[in-house]
Amino acid sequence: MNTPTTPSSPAGPNQANSTTGTTTVITNIGTLVTNDPSLGDHSPLGLIQDAAVVIEGDRVVWTGESSKAPTTDNALDAGGRAVLPGFVDSHSHLVFAGDRTAEFNARMSGRPYTAGGIRTTVAATRAASDRELEANLTRYLDEALRQGTTTMETKSGYGLTVADEARALRLAARHTDETTYLGAHIVAPDHADDPAAYVALVTGEMLDACAPHARWIDVFCEKGAFDGDQARAILTAGRAKGLHPRIHANQLTHGPGVQLAVELDAASADHCTHLTDADVDALASGDTVATLLPGAEFSTRAPWPDARRLLDAGVTVALSTDCNPGSSFTSSVPFCIALAVRDMGMTPDEAVWAATAGGAAALRRTDVGRVAPGAQADLVLLDAPSHVHLAYRPGVPLVTGVWRKGVREV
Repeated sequence: MNTPTTPSSPAGPNQANSTTGTTTVITNIGTLVTNDPSLGDHSPLGLIQDAAVVIEGDRVVWTGESSKAPTTDNALDAGGRAVLPGFVDSHSHLVFAGDRTAEFNARMSGRPYTAGGIRTTVAATRAASDRELEANLTRYLDEALRQGTTTMETKSGYGLTVADEARALRLAARHTDETTYLGAHIVAPDHADDPAAYVALVTGEMLDACAPHARWIDVFCEKGAFDGDQARAILTAGRAKGLHPRIHANQLTHGPGVQLAVELDAASADHCTHLTDADVDALASGDTVATLLPGAEFSTRAPWPDARRLLDAGVTVALSTDCNPGSSFTSSVPFCIALAVRDMGMTPDEAVWAATAGGAAALRRTDVGRVAPGAQADLVLLDAPSHVHLAYRPGVPLVTGVWRKGVREV
């Protein structure tokens, strides 16, 4: 398991240079997941038993055994419960309107559904007001926060016009720094007869309008969406505008997406359901994270990604929800952790790492996804003694406390 590079801690292995702000210590933590292998049991999770964490301002400044915790302004007794990093959800589609219940119901009833899939959401999103879209967005962000997600990436992709894609990103950027331009979700219905003209729009006027509001550029590289050449042109154009690539790759069939992701140094290749040995080797040799989205397989009854194959090859793996109204309408990272353990060959430790440090790696972040000196103080308190309970007790609302940037939100 590869781990993202983390900043050094010049004040020692368990203490960082302090920042200005009120200090709070959480003591009597049953199991603390730090994701820092220099701490605790020196595993990838850096587990510390009977632990404490000190927060100053928006940063973690100390971790260690509870009995050795320094004096602080405030104190909280965790009562033997587990603490882990806030979940880092690196793949979601939250700026949308409408509902696709009928599509899901038909799919689960074994009936074909021909109402248009993504196009149905595009029509509803275009018709919605800014106020309606932002209300939906904040609803799902709040829902995710209550389940422990403290960092959330989200994409455009349900507008597919210059104005609608730009407003989606403008609205999203008010609530998260991790925004992704996905004008290349599908060929817009308006351009169904001229895909080349739509690619020109995505790489031209639409990109110009969206780039100021985005950090990333994404493309759905799949039969029925965009082929390898189109995807390369789109991602290369985005990179020239300062957006870093990520890609929907190899979800429905084998294809060029994963190889292209590694070639272009994409931060992540997302889905990775259908992989050749060459795809796995490419991921293992590069810096592109394989982001697995088990909610999509659960909701579509598709084959599960083989996480074990990727991990055994040394690929960095992330877990994310893919929260969207069509194929994975869940905002619950704990649910995805349980699926990954039950059906994708991951151990509980690997799944928790993938949903925290793995997600951070997929966003090329070193300040989140860990609880160690210098990290952003994003913490989750479970009503359980160990992180293993996230897979052991699926469907149970175990998250009982959430801190984001040092502020308790839940």
